[in-house]
Amino acid sequence: MPVLLIADDHPLFRAALRGAAAEAVADMRVEEADTFDGVIAALDARSDIDLVLLDLHMPGNHGLAGLAAIRAQYPAVAVALVSANEDPQVIRRALDHGAAGYIPKSAGLDEMRQAIRSVLACEQWLPPALRGPVERADSLPHDADLAARLARLTPQQFRVLTLVAQGLLNKQIADRLDVQERTVKAHLSAIFEKLDVRNRTHAGVILRELEIGDPARRVEADAVDGSRPGTSPAQ
Repeated sequence: MPVLLIADDHPLFRAALRGAAAEAVADMRVEEADTFDGVIAALDARSDIDLVLLDLHMPGNHGLAGLAAIRAQYPAVAVALVSANEDPQVIRRALDHGAAGYIPKSAGLDEMRQAIRSVLACEQWLPPALRGPVERADSLPHDADLAARLARLTPQQFRVLTLVAQGLLNKQIADRLDVQERTVKAHLSAIFEKLDVRNRTHAGVILRELEIGDPARRVEADAVDGSRPGTSPAQ
């Protein structure tokens, strides 16, 4: 029985994906999470999850960082990204970092069903309208190198790197992971070597390179700016 984890902070969209999954595969078991911490908790709790449908901009996720984290910590789990962002270059980057598919939030139920079936069958899936533009989008050499370096990290090292990127100090990281501070220092030394960086600042910058702007937030910001006295959306 396939197990699917739907990771999105919008209840209505989770319901749409759950309905598509129920029609796509018989006897599919579906779990849900509305934060990225919830995704990791679910993956830690269950070893039988086959596929994660991951919202690119859900709380706790920062662009492609969540994808990279899951691919590093749970390599047997397939990840298809879900997003309102339909930029072919963003989709190209997602595929280069290990995404098994990319589902725009504009997709209809039929496309969602096709996506779920394809990825569970170990096939890469993109919406037909975006396949040509994504194929024509150039892979960034730096992205391929970054993905290869991040793949060298152990799951615990990736967790440490994520907390470093959030600005936590060694003692705070040790408390968060329930380990000794010297263990964190040992992980950091290994991280610096594997990523070929000199210090924690450079290590954090590498992870932040995976951040991608949320077009929905840009629209909201434009709307706020346009509502201020003396401004208009065109300004």
